[in-house]
Amino acid sequence: MSATGDFLAAMARSSRARTEAARARESASLLAARVASLPPAPRLALDGRFDLIAELKLRSPAMGLLSATDGDLEARVRAYAATGAAIVSVLTEPDRFDGHLGHLARAAAVLAPTGIPAMRKDFLVDPYQLLEARAAGAGGVLLIVRLLEEASLVHMVGLAAELGLFVLLETFDAAEIALAERVARGWSGRAADCLIGVNSRDLVTLQVVPARLDLLVAQLPRDFPRVAESGLVTAADAARLARAGYTLALVGTALMSSPDPVALGREMIARGRAAESAA
Repeated sequence: MSATGDFLAAMARSSRARTEAARARESASLLAARVASLPPAPRLALDGRFDLIAELKLRSPAMGLLSATDGDLEARVRAYAATGAAIVSVLTEPDRFDGHLGHLARAAAVLAPTGIPAMRKDFLVDPYQLLEARAAGAGGVLLIVRLLEEASLVHMVGLAAELGLFVLLETFDAAEIALAERVARGWSGRAADCLIGVNSRDLVTLQVVPARLDLLVAQLPRDFPRVAESGLVTAADAARLARAGYTLALVGTALMSSPDPVALGREMIARGRAAESAA
């Protein structure tokens, strides 16, 4: 098995094990009943201009520890909201990213007064995990196309729509973009709530390959929001990718590592929108 397969297979196994443990504590039917009693999920509000998905993650498999503690989680989420980001992505994977569902719940609570939705980012493989996300206050979820068979992906996307969650379909190559588009064409919610992204991180080396974003943007359908994931470090990167045709950028490590994430996030949004207008 390739290193890519090893990494994703390990993440999938861990994800399934976590799900089974959670299901043993609370059945899917009980969790669904609890979710049904909640107010509507926060809605994603995009106005067609270039925007930011600011990501909260304590550790990166490639870069190591990004934050020694989750003690400042609320302050960081408030900072991300202050950038004007459209979404705050929260890593909930514990083994390689030091994440936890509790981080998602805490972030969602902070964001609730702002109207900015939190997105669960994890190696999601089971519909139960969408219920978990919704119960924790998320407004959306990320689904990795490569991790799921097409029928499972269609089912997960359909459930997300039923739950009022937006989805980000993460792809790595042209074939996965084509699959994501097929699934997106069957999306029953608002078109703006089904995002398709390209991740520039090489899953073999865990290094970023920025050229992948430029090579694949033309393959992305124009009637769904297009997300550039990984490898954006500066506002100039945001401007370049906005000119290329991306409508959002998911930025994690650069914001987590920045001494002033508010300034960096705001500059990325401003430069991206300026470049978009000039294109």
